[in-house]
Amino acid sequence: MQRMNEPVLLLGAGTKLQGSSMAVLSDTHRTSYLLPPDCEDWGEQGAPAFVYGQEELVVGGVQWPSRPSSILDSWTLSRFDSALCSAWQQRMELGFFRYLLGELQTQVLPGAVGFVAQLNVERGMQRRCPQNIKSVRQAFDPEQFNFNKIRPGEVLFHLHREPDLPGALPQEDILVVINVSPLEWGHVLFVPVPAQGLPQRLLPGVLRAGLEAVLLSSHPGFRVGFNSLGGLASVNHLHLHGYYLAHRLPVEGAPSQPLDPGGHLHLLQTLPAPGFLFYVSGPGPDLEAVIRRVCRATDYLADQEIAHNLFVTRGAPPGRASPCSALAGVRVILWARKSSFGIKEGEAFNVALCELAGHLPVKTAQDFSSLTEATAVALIQDCLLPPAQATAVQTALVALMAQEEP
Repeated sequence: MQRMNEPVLLLGAGTKLQGSSMAVLSDTHRTSYLLPPDCEDWGEQGAPAFVYGQEELVVGGVQWPSRPSSILDSWTLSRFDSALCSAWQQRMELGFFRYLLGELQTQVLPGAVGFVAQLNVERGMQRRCPQNIKSVRQAFDPEQFNFNKIRPGEVLFHLHREPDLPGALPQEDILVVINVSPLEWGHVLFVPVPAQGLPQRLLPGVLRAGLEAVLLSSHPGFRVGFNSLGGLASVNHLHLHGYYLAHRLPVEGAPSQPLDPGGHLHLLQTLPAPGFLFYVSGPGPDLEAVIRRVCRATDYLADQEIAHNLFVTRGAPPGRASPCSALAGVRVILWARKSSFGIKEGEAFNVALCELAGHLPVKTAQDFSSLTEATAVALIQDCLLPPAQATAVQTALVALMAQEEP
């Protein structure tokens, strides 16, 4: 199986692969990540597997260009990027999405935060109505919409990691599925074994897939995230989001301070919202340790009926503020927040994983033109826990991290 990188032009908000992308489409076709001609189903053979090894996890050398631009004029995509982008584009051309994602109008709001606001009217109007969620720990309901009910052609591929050692058990089977109401280019969902009917509660297997997907991408703007029930997850069936955004975000290099003696948990203190930071420099035992710590934290929050959002991005090590070019590893940011069930129709945007990270998909042209940093900060901070509860959560998470110490 070919594993060479292919040069392509990856454009910014909402635009398509052009130029030398034909090379990517050709390579992807040979490995069968595109649906067969004149077919909207994978047929009896089922969706293909994207099998990768640890050597494809890109640790160093992924940087933003020195010249600020929403268009990455020339970018070398990894095999994972090529497979995902070409298959995703094909599904868009075949009409699998609820709307055709054009180039999204984008602005960086003036101010210290650096919010990236995008006008996405179609998503605001045509996305699936959220399910009736009443609890962060709500059980899976097979009668509601779930990922066992999607069209087969919405599946791009299975994501499989090769066992690192002879005789080792294979990694969990993860479906990579299009989000039919995309936020941005390449918006997909990572869904572990849909037939198991897992509720929307974070588990190590799917978190590992999300972290490794970020490392499989050679694009600094490929991000992954998770919304809990009550944290604006609209479907109670376990999934992560992944998408490309050709813009730096404030959480990539925001300063932090350690909360525990082991340096496992840090606090991001800057706007738009304080969050808990976990960091890993690459694959291996440290990655597995971060997965365990994050899932222990989210288990605690779910058990306490505290909604939460999680965002995974390439970023700088913890500590002092770093330039956004210093993408030395992967940041995992966790926010505990007030529960919010349903969509607030009157707001410029709904606060979930990408908004807390500084990416604001705005629903109407009027709100997009009038939105200010102060308004955005106020909307986000209105969703945060009261100070006393936030302090109690911080104390509890620090205690959880200490339990891992010898």
